[in-house]
Amino acid sequence: MSGAGSDAPLLEAVGVVKSYGHVEALRGADFAVHAGEVVALIGDNGAGKSTLTKILSGVERPDAGTIRMDGAPVAFDRVERARAAGIETVHQDLALCPQLTPAANFFLGREVLRGGPLGKLGFLDHRAMRERARAECERLGVRLRSDTVPVSALSGGQRQGVAVARAVTWARRVVFMDEPTAALGVVQTGRVLDLIRRVRDTGVAVVLISHNMQDVTAVSDRIEVLRLGTRVARFDTARVSMEELVAAMTGATSGARPGEDG
Repeated sequence: MSGAGSDAPLLEAVGVVKSYGHVEALRGADFAVHAGEVVALIGDNGAGKSTLTKILSGVERPDAGTIRMDGAPVAFDRVERARAAGIETVHQDLALCPQLTPAANFFLGREVLRGGPLGKLGFLDHRAMRERARAECERLGVRLRSDTVPVSALSGGQRQGVAVARAVTWARRVVFMDEPTAALGVVQTGRVLDLIRRVRDTGVAVVLISHNMQDVTAVSDRIEVLRLGTRVARFDTARVSMEELVAAMTGATSGARPGEDG
């Protein structure tokens, strides 16, 4: 069930500005996502999608504007603060260590120590990490050929599943997914889209950044369009046409339909 009808957005950007020298990447951009909702963030190259995503996930700091969670202003001046607030990102390059197992990738930087004296000496609890990773993959329907081989030995779709499951394991509130189906085949793409729906159904908000309009319309509840650093439109996916999306991205038209401005 989409959370789009709730009052305050879970995560919201209002009037966000970001420049790199003379280049204005964001010019007062707005954005909002509710709990249990998949929102697609779309726009042509240079629209500001990556910059806005970096700001909302703590990678970059805005020059101006406000970020809110549950209606309250927040400041994500580094990634760790965003993660502490329950925000994770699945990057387009997946950010996996290819020579490590799925479990080792799950707990990279969050390793679990063994109990007692061995833990004090820095020994890791590999069994506990492997069981937790396996349980999370099963919960999300991620099927792996093996969870004891390096992720480099897995298919592209399985590696994507590991990256998504890892993010969801630690994300209590929001997951950003940057081009999650890029370079995947039809079957693997279908599995990733199913995984996105499963994540949404757990109550976690999903922000999908994608150029693939078929994926966007297949899995999103709402679509927000950026153009030249500002939000120019927002649509209910079930009531928008491909022509309207393209028109908004290219500047032929802009603005939300009546009733879709909240």
